Amino acid sequence: MILVIGDIIVDEFIWGDVSRISPEAPVPVVSVNEIDRRLGGSANVVRNLHALDSASAMLGIVGDDEPGRWVHNRLAELNSDNRGVITKTNDRPTAIKTRIIARHQQVVRYDREWTLAAQTSSHHHILASLEKLAPKSSAVILSDYGKGVLTPDFIAQLIQQLQGRIIAVDPKPEHTDSYRGATVITPNLLEASAMAGMDNINNNSHVESIAKVLYDKLDLQYVLITRSEKGMTLYDGKQSHHIPTAARDVFDVTGAGDTVIAVFTACLARGDDALSAAKTANRAAGVVVGKVGTATANWAEIEAH
Repeated sequence: MILVIGDIIVDEFIWGDVSRISPEAPVPVVSVNEIDRRLGGSANVVRNLHALDSASAMLGIVGDDEPGRWVHNRLAELNSDNRGVITKTNDRPTAIKTRIIARHQQVVRYDREWTLAAQTSSHHHILASLEKLAPKSSAVILSDYGKGVLTPDFIAQLIQQLQGRIIAVDPKPEHTDSYRGATVITPNLLEASAMAGMDNINNNSHVESIAKVLYDKLDLQYVLITRSEKGMTLYDGKQSHHIPTAARDVFDVTGAGDTVIAVFTACLARGDDALSAAKTANRAAGVVVGKVGTATANWAEIEAH
């Protein structure tokens, strides 16, 4: 089982067509055809693990509202253990990101969310669930969307408590120091350069230097940096491996980072070496960016790509 801990978001997609400009303002009028909901944020990692037939458990926070109940139901439908998903009864609502898409192009996105740090009581509840789930787990993914579940102290506590397992982190630069002791981090190049304190040289020619700094600074086993159209770079402490992009068509990069960390971790958990895992994750990313919206890739799609 792979545990996923982090910020749960509901991704809402409003699909439609644009045929005219509003007479009220210079904006397009979207005629809505369909409204779709998907698990997003950290829960999108669970969706990706389900597509890979990997058992999972989700730990995080939702609000005491209809979207929160939908999250619990959807996780159950994916056979993901959701006992670690806390329902808050105060003013913390379930986070929702709504994207309006017309003819495969995103017109606008609006967010409804709470970003203050989670209360200590919530962290205690998550830790209590973790104590029950951890003995069944081979790997843990910390999916940090910066929405308050993974605070610096809580991240450090989790990494210390989960030693002996694969600990993969999709990071936020403001929490950099808290990731010390993880197995791998999977930032994009912009995030990696900020985490390394090298914002002024955040280009592809310096990716090896950035990876080495992070490797040493955070006592990691691997650094996997995603580089958009340039592919990925894996640093294993001895050398950097540059993996060219596998994307053929790029329609939407939403959630591609979730796919990368899910596939990379699942591959490590089944015994693949890190370079093979990174190459597989790269192919998976190539699959999902060719789809519109928060997408996943299964083994057949990955192998065919």
